[in-house]
Amino acid sequence: MITTRDKILSAVMKPTRYTGGELNSVIKNPTDVDVRFGFCFADTYEIAMSHLGLKILYHTLNNREDTYCERVFAPWTDMEEEMKKHGMKLFALETGDEITHFDMLGFTLQYELSYSNIVNMLMLADIPVRAKDRDESYPIVCGGGPCAYNAEPVADIFDFFMLGEGEDSIHEVVEEYVKWKKSGKKNKRDYLEAIAEIEGIYVPSFYDVEYNDDNTVKSVTPNNPHAKPKVRKRIMKDFNATYAPETIIVPFGEVVHDRVMLEVMRGCLRGCRFCQAGYIYRPLRERKPERLLGIAENLLACSGYDEISLSSLSTSDFSGLRDLTDGLLKITEEKKIGLSLPSLRIDNFSLELMEKVQKVRKTGITFAPEAGTQRLRDVINKNINEEDIINSTNMLFRGGWTNVKLYFMIGLPTETMDDVCGIADLAQKVLEVYFAIPKEERAKQINITVSTSSFVPKPFTAFQWAKQDTRDMLIEKQNTLKSAIKSKRIRYNWHDNKTSYLEGVFARGDRRLSEVIIKAVENGCKFDGWGEHFKFDVWMQTFDELGIDPNFYTARERSYEEVLPWDHIDIGVTKNFLMRENEKAKQSVTTPNCRQKCAGCGVKSFGTGVCYE
Repeated sequence: MITTRDKILSAVMKPTRYTGGELNSVIKNPTDVDVRFGFCFADTYEIAMSHLGLKILYHTLNNREDTYCERVFAPWTDMEEEMKKHGMKLFALETGDEITHFDMLGFTLQYELSYSNIVNMLMLADIPVRAKDRDESYPIVCGGGPCAYNAEPVADIFDFFMLGEGEDSIHEVVEEYVKWKKSGKKNKRDYLEAIAEIEGIYVPSFYDVEYNDDNTVKSVTPNNPHAKPKVRKRIMKDFNATYAPETIIVPFGEVVHDRVMLEVMRGCLRGCRFCQAGYIYRPLRERKPERLLGIAENLLACSGYDEISLSSLSTSDFSGLRDLTDGLLKITEEKKIGLSLPSLRIDNFSLELMEKVQKVRKTGITFAPEAGTQRLRDVINKNINEEDIINSTNMLFRGGWTNVKLYFMIGLPTETMDDVCGIADLAQKVLEVYFAIPKEERAKQINITVSTSSFVPKPFTAFQWAKQDTRDMLIEKQNTLKSAIKSKRIRYNWHDNKTSYLEGVFARGDRRLSEVIIKAVENGCKFDGWGEHFKFDVWMQTFDELGIDPNFYTARERSYEEVLPWDHIDIGVTKNFLMRENEKAKQSVTTPNCRQKCAGCGVKSFGTGVCYE
């Protein structure tokens, strides 16, 4: 018998996104558990199934006898259309059950432009979007992930947030939920008050926000005795002992990162002033190579994958890298399994290492100088110099590598057009390194890709007070760089400035943006991270409709005295420390030299209007 669901799946482009039933997915009887938990990822199956956090929390929750964790992803537009046509609500993959009557829904907040999808998913489930409108008959809606450190733009939507690492806190909030459920679920506030006592749990409704006449935040004050004045993030001190799944779901189709991922460490030794991850994941903690090797063998055995990737913010800084790669090679060479090392530092990798880990297959290499001049690299505390870049690329070219990607940001604080054109200069120097090698010692062709994203100031970084470049500034810089790159062997890719602008609004936004997000979804916005669906004009119309100026969040420098929307959150790095780092960045600034051969005239230092030409 053909069901309604069968009819729907036969009408969509990729039905395996919605079927479930993959190898190693968990099947339980929902009537045998106390808690049905929906792990929600506000993007497509292919993106969600590549996320390491999902793999960790899915399996650790399903290891509990009293809990059934199922996956809930954003349906693509064709599926959403079919669901609405047939009156189907948003459902979970494992059972196909509608999520309206689940106990808890946990969203991971990985990217600001996924906020519209969160709202849309709740609407598709027929669950009230605003937390205040959900009584005890609806699921508790919680969130976590990097964007939760400033969750104010979606604070009115969520019941609570888990700040920091959730491997322990997720169990504690579930255990409190079981107690509350068994007591009769009389009042949602009782449950929220209980979990507000847990370190790392932030209940936004327990805080009142007042604003000054100039629209800045005046104060964030607890309105409930269970709410802490400062909510401190959760840290797993013994990372080696932290839960790591030794089985993973194997998707039916291809996903973005279709491989075994080994998380070797959390945190970062470096102190790049622009990098939010580098601050919020402190301190640095590592797993031991012998434990990682055991995890790798189990994951390969249960999945059949032919590639392993080492996951961290700076893989080449991992102290056990040599022992780990030597051990992995004994596994990978025999079985023809590829080994990839993303997040390599250009100043501390070796050709020996690259040759070891790429014996099975040779891939391209990506380095991130971030800025085109040493002056600007000093400002952002990148701690690499041009010699590091030249020496490393020379080693690669002599070793037979032909595909090199160089990643930069434009719009960094204090950036001038001199710095922008420095990106083209640096890429040209890398190309010249290749041609300086005798023909018989190098590969026959070379491919260099320069990629730039637009800098977005983030909370809990040294640049959290900085203003963001306007779209006009970014366009001028992109065009200038494009003109400055002369060689056809250097390809230039750049990020859309419109999405960067909206990301900047929500990155440092406050609670007044919750209504903007809800209204924008009602106006048709969703999948904002996907270019073909991004409706920038609709977003701007929505801001205007609600009387909110998005430039307030992007185009102004904050003072140190201003109360920031996230000041009641404690990540373990003090505001005074970030201030000192910001001042050090300012001290690194030197006046750029006049450029006689810059691509285009009118070279300006944005913010000062001074032309250095």
